[in-house]
Amino acid sequence: MKTITLIGSGNVATHLAKAFYSAGYQILQIWSREYDHAEALANQVFAEPIDKLSLLYPTADAYIIAIADDALFDIALDLKLRESLVLHTAGSVSLKVLQPISRKHGVLWSPQTFISNVEMNYNELPFCIEGSTPEVEAKIRDLIEPVSKHIYSIDTQQRQWLHLAAVMVNNFGNAINALAQDLLNEQNIPFEILHPLVTLTADKIKHGGSLWQQQTGPARRQDQKSIDNQRRLIADNDQLLKLYDLLTEMIQANTLKKC
Repeated sequence: MKTITLIGSGNVATHLAKAFYSAGYQILQIWSREYDHAEALANQVFAEPIDKLSLLYPTADAYIIAIADDALFDIALDLKLRESLVLHTAGSVSLKVLQPISRKHGVLWSPQTFISNVEMNYNELPFCIEGSTPEVEAKIRDLIEPVSKHIYSIDTQQRQWLHLAAVMVNNFGNAINALAQDLLNEQNIPFEILHPLVTLTADKIKHGGSLWQQQTGPARRQDQKSIDNQRRLIADNDQLLKLYDLLTEMIQANTLKKC
C-alpha cells in the first residue's frame, strides 16, 4: 500500500486526501498550522494530525503540498525531504519552487473548484502533472492513476495558460451569471427560470469543435434592434453597459471571422 502525507488541510487538501484514501492509499499524516484543522481532516481518512513540520515522518511515498500559493515559497525554506517525491497543487506556480525541498519534485494540479463539503466524482477529474525529470513525472502518473485516468502532461508555461482559461470559464463565467441573477432579482424574476439554459450551455461545450460556432443570440445574429433595446435597459449601469458592449463586439468580431 502506498502512503501519502498531505501538507495542508483546506479544500484542495481535503478532496485529495479523500480521493487517495478512496483509491486505497494510506494517508499517513495531515499537517496544518492549526492543529484542530489538521485533526478534523485526519479523522476523516484515519491519518495522524500534526502542526509542526518537524513531526513529519520521512517514509511517505509522496508528500503533497496543498496550501495557498504564496505560502509555498515560505514552506520551501522550512521543509527538507531530499529524496522524497514532493508535489504542489498550484495552478500558477512553477514546480521550481520545490527545488529547495527535494530533487524529486513536481506538480499535481486539477483545474477544478474544490469545496470541502461538496462530494465529487474523483475518477472524472482531470489532473495535470509535471515532474522535475521524466522519471519523476512517471512516478506522479503512477501515483494518480488509481484516482483518475484523465491525466495530462502539462508544463509550467502551459499550466499558467490553462489556469488563466480556467479563471475565465469558472470565475468570470460565474460572475456573469451572478450579474444576470442580480438583474432578475431587481425585477422580482426567479433566476431558477434560467437554470435549464445554464445547464444546456455547459453541456454544449462537451460536444467539441469551435465554441464560436455554437454561439447564439442577438450579437451573433447581428440583431441591432434587440441589442439597442437591451442597452437601453441597462443604460443607468455604466459598468454593466461597458461589459455588454465589450462582449457584444467580441462576439460579432469572432463569429464573423470564425463561423
